[in-house]
Amino acid sequence: MQLDATWRAVLERRDYPQPLEALLGEMMAAGALLSATLKFEGALIMQMQGDGPVRLLVVEATSEHTLRATAKWEGEVPAGGIRQLLGNGKFVITIAPESGKQAYQGVVALEGETVAEVLEHYMAKSEQLDTRLWLASDTAKAGGLLLQRLPGHPDHDPDAWNRATKIGETITKRELLDLPARNIIHRLYHQEDIRLFDERPTAFRCSCTRERVTSMLRLLGSEEVRSILNEQGKVEVACEFCGRQYVFDAVDAEQVFATDIQTSVGQTKH
Repeated sequence: MQLDATWRAVLERRDYPQPLEALLGEMMAAGALLSATLKFEGALIMQMQGDGPVRLLVVEATSEHTLRATAKWEGEVPAGGIRQLLGNGKFVITIAPESGKQAYQGVVALEGETVAEVLEHYMAKSEQLDTRLWLASDTAKAGGLLLQRLPGHPDHDPDAWNRATKIGETITKRELLDLPARNIIHRLYHQEDIRLFDERPTAFRCSCTRERVTSMLRLLGSEEVRSILNEQGKVEVACEFCGRQYVFDAVDAEQVFATDIQTSVGQTKH
C-alpha cells in the first residue's frame, strides 16, 4: 500500500520536524492498512501519547477511504525512535462506528522503537492477533506491508505463517515507497496462492465543520467565550488537522448560545 497525494496533503498544512514527519508518515500508512482489514462504517483513530518532546500523534482513517493526521510537539525534536521522541506513554486505537453505535477503544503502553513494533505489540496484547508490519515514509510517499494471521481458519500449512513473515522481512524501505503494490506482492509471494482485490484509492479529507466548532464553543461555555471576546475582540479556532480557521465575532457568539437561551426559556415553568 502506498500514499502519495494523501500524505503530501498532510505535509502541506504544517511544517513538522523531520523525525516527527517520518513517524507520522509511517503511522498514516499503518492507519490505511489497518482500516482496510475492518468491515465497518465509521472511523478508525490511532493515537500515540507521551511525555517526551512529541506529545501526541493522531491518524484517522475512515471506511470511505479518507485519511487525516496531526501531531503536537514541544521544543527540539531529536532523531531517534519512539522512546526518544515520545518517552513514556500509551497507544490507543478507537473504532467509532456511524449510526450512533457504541465505540470500541483499546489502550496499551507504548512498547517498541518503531511504529510497526508499537502496532505489533498492540495487536498481540489487545486483539490477540499475530501481526507483522513493514512501514516507510519520505517527503513524497508513505507505504507499508501488513501481514495478519486470521483466527478461525483451518491451518492446512503449519509453516505458512513463518514462511510469509520471513519473506516479508526481505522487503526494503525503498521498495515499499518505489514499487507498485502488485509488483511487491509478485516479488515476495509469487510462489504462493494469492488472491488480489481491486485497488481502493485514498484521499485526504478533514471532517471539521463550523457546526462542530460551534458545538465545541457551547461546551466551553458562554462566560469563557465572552471573556475571550472581551480580551481579543473575536474567537479564533484553527483545526489541528487541516489548518482551517474559524472566526466568531460578538454577533456569532450570541447566535452560538441563542439556542441554549431559547431552550431554557421554553423549559421555564410558571
